[in-house]
Amino acid sequence: MSKVRALVLERQHELALRDIDLPQEVGQGEVKIKIHTVGVCGSDVHYYTHGRIGPFIVNAPMVLGHEAAGTVVEVGAGVTHLKVGDRVCMEPGIPDPNSKASRLGMYNIDPAVTFWATPPIHGVLTPFVVHPANYTFKLPDNVSFAEGAMVEPFAVGMQAATKAKITPGDTAVVLGAGPIGTMVAIAALAGGCARAIVADLAQPKLDIAAQYQGVIPVNIREKNLIEEVRHLTDGWGADVVFECSGSSKAWETVMELPRPGGVIVAVGLPVAPVGFDVSTASTKEIRIETVFRYAHQYERSIALIASGRVDLKPLISETFKFEQSIEAFDRAVEARPSDVKLQIVLDQ
Repeated sequence: MSKVRALVLERQHELALRDIDLPQEVGQGEVKIKIHTVGVCGSDVHYYTHGRIGPFIVNAPMVLGHEAAGTVVEVGAGVTHLKVGDRVCMEPGIPDPNSKASRLGMYNIDPAVTFWATPPIHGVLTPFVVHPANYTFKLPDNVSFAEGAMVEPFAVGMQAATKAKITPGDTAVVLGAGPIGTMVAIAALAGGCARAIVADLAQPKLDIAAQYQGVIPVNIREKNLIEEVRHLTDGWGADVVFECSGSSKAWETVMELPRPGGVIVAVGLPVAPVGFDVSTASTKEIRIETVFRYAHQYERSIALIASGRVDLKPLISETFKFEQSIEAFDRAVEARPSDVKLQIVLDQ
C-alpha cells in the first residue's frame, strides 16, 4: 500500500481530496496505469447523494470513479499485449475467471465480480491504478483519452443493442435521453437500426440526441409517445424498445410500444419493483431482455469509435481539473438538462 491523493467519498454527502492508502505494486498479469481522464457516472453521484445503491452501502471511505483512460507506465510479468507508453482504457469489473458465470461467458453477472467504486472496492479518481492486463484495452491513435473514458458507458449501450438482436432496418424506441439512453440509441443505430425514436421530458437532452443521424426526438411533455410510435410505424409498433429511464411509470404503458413479436430491453433500474402487463406481453409474444453492465463489449466499442462510425465527443458537456473534482460532482448533482457527460482530467 502507498499513500496517494484521491477523491474520497467519506460518507454520504461528504467528499474530500486527500491522501489514502491504495495498492500500487504491480503483480503478475497486471499493469500500472497513469490515469488521464475519468468520467463522472450516475452511480458515483448516487453514492455521493444517497450513500448506497441497493445492497451496496458505503460503510467506509471509498475512492470514486470507474470510467477511465490513461497510459501504461509499468508492466507486470506475463503481460505480452501491452507495453509502457500504450494509451489504454480499462474495464472496471473483474470476475472470478473460474466461476460458473465466467465459464459460460457471462462474466458480468458473476456474483464474485469486483467493480471499481462499488463498496468496498475503491475507484480510480487517483493518479495511478494497478489493473489486470486482460481487462485493459489499447486505444488506437485516433481515439482520444476523453473518448477512451466514454467506452465504459458506451459498452452498456452495446450490451443492450446486442441483447436486442437487432435486424438491419429495425425501428427502435429509447425511453430516456440521459447519458445511457443516448448511448443506447447510438449503439442501436450502429447495430443496424434505421431510426431511433428517443423520448424524454427534457428538451435540451433531446436536442443533443437529435444531433445524431437517425434519431427522432419526442418530448413527452408535448406529445403522446404511443401515438407518435404508431404514426411513425403505420400502426405496427417498434421492433425494439429500450427502457433506459429507470422510471417505474414507464412500465405502465411500455407494452403498447413494441410490435407483435418485438422486444423490450430493460436497461434502466427502477428503485422499486414495477407492475408488469403479462397479458399484453403474452398476446403480442413480446420478448423481454435485461442488461447488467456488459460483457465482451470493449473491443467492439473501441473499434466503432476508431472507425468514425460512432462519435461520442458531442456528449462531453464539461471537463474539470482533478483539483476541481468536488466541484464536478456538485455540478453532476444539479442534473442540468443540458449536461450529458462530465469528465475530470488528472494528467494535465
